[in-house]
Amino acid sequence: MIGITEIEVLLNTRDKLGLKETLSGYTPEEIADLLNHLEEEDLLLVFKAIDRETAFAAYELLDINFQIALLDLLPNKLVTLIINDMSPDKRTALFQELDNDMLNKHLKLLTLNERTVALNLLGYPENSIGRLMTPDYIAVRQDWTVSNVLNYIRKYGEDSETLDVIYIIDDRGKLIDDIKVREILLAETNTRIDEIINGRFTSLSVLDDAEVAVNVFSKNNRVALPVIDQNGLLLGIVTMDDVLRLSKQEDTEDIQKLGGVEALEDPYMEVPVPLMVKKRAVWLVVLFLGEMLTASAMTFFEDEIAQAVVLALFVPLIVSSGGNSGSQAATLIIRAMALGEITIRDWWLVLKREIISGFALGVILAIMGFLRIALWNYFTHIYGEHWLGIAFTVSFSLVGIVMWGTLMGSMLPIILKRVGIDPATSSAPFVATLVDVTGLIIYFSFALFFLKGTLL
Repeated sequence: MIGITEIEVLLNTRDKLGLKETLSGYTPEEIADLLNHLEEEDLLLVFKAIDRETAFAAYELLDINFQIALLDLLPNKLVTLIINDMSPDKRTALFQELDNDMLNKHLKLLTLNERTVALNLLGYPENSIGRLMTPDYIAVRQDWTVSNVLNYIRKYGEDSETLDVIYIIDDRGKLIDDIKVREILLAETNTRIDEIINGRFTSLSVLDDAEVAVNVFSKNNRVALPVIDQNGLLLGIVTMDDVLRLSKQEDTEDIQKLGGVEALEDPYMEVPVPLMVKKRAVWLVVLFLGEMLTASAMTFFEDEIAQAVVLALFVPLIVSSGGNSGSQAATLIIRAMALGEITIRDWWLVLKREIISGFALGVILAIMGFLRIALWNYFTHIYGEHWLGIAFTVSFSLVGIVMWGTLMGSMLPIILKRVGIDPATSSAPFVATLVDVTGLIIYFSFALFFLKGTLL
């Protein structure tokens, strides 16, 4: 592990020779870890102190923000070498973060072949597998012998993203099968490939998103999967590390949306405060307007509250229980959808499960609420002679609002998914706000039913 203190001393003294000697024995992973913790003015010094091969490998491992910073700091000639050397998938991840001016500038630095690859990958939808795939793989014909394949691997395998799996295509480039290189190594050299393959393979569509890819990878013990178009033509491969990186990014965005915040494009500490306020203010204003409906609902029942002030004491208890149950359901359903455990077509099964769950949870809280009122009244007589009506009002309201909150929280993500909106948009605060308003209506409706002619 790199001695950070030693490196800091060398950087502070601008000891280029000492820095070069110290870093000469470190791996690209260690160099990248160091670079990711440095200030911009020190990046260039460290980058120039390491050999070219290590520098190129370390660059691909850097956080996107540091990669972009180095594009401005490094000499144009070195940038040209780096971006032409980068794997297509890593370069696509970098290019899609650049503004138009920077993108055009760096596209011009690519060779004709690399520029064609880059433009093809950038042409696919953002967050699609097409943006992640690499054209660096080994594909062979089914009529080749094992000897032919081994010779081909020796000649072209160095540039392949992975050699764990070899892909079998026909004359038109259509994917026929994939085969682990181990099977080729164990076969006789004169064996034809079509004698080994079985035609059973797993692939991804070029338009699939990260969620689909993660689910497919989790069900198949593969380090890479082939990517095909609608006609079955092999376009590239995508590796597990790239999918996990995109999945981590999408999970972060979903978590932020669940908290009622617009997704942040940069790490928290790097987001300017004005932008942070803007990202949070939008949802906060929407939720505030929603909560104003709660005040309107209470105004509608102000006569009932005036006659029985005791009802107002339980409003926070009632509405928070509904909001909490809705948030729980929304979180569970959104995550289950992300993992592929449920789909839109499962809505009826989800509905039935949540009705049962909501009722059971509501009954648990209702019993606790009833006992609380009964015990408090037994020792203090705070609720007077009509305590039983108040207890029934609170208890039945809890059952009703917890069931309603559970249904809202579980169905809203499915509805949003059905209309093409990110289910994470049904954030916990949003569900809670909706349930607050309806919860008051449920609560005061039961109050009128149980307390009409007594307190009301």
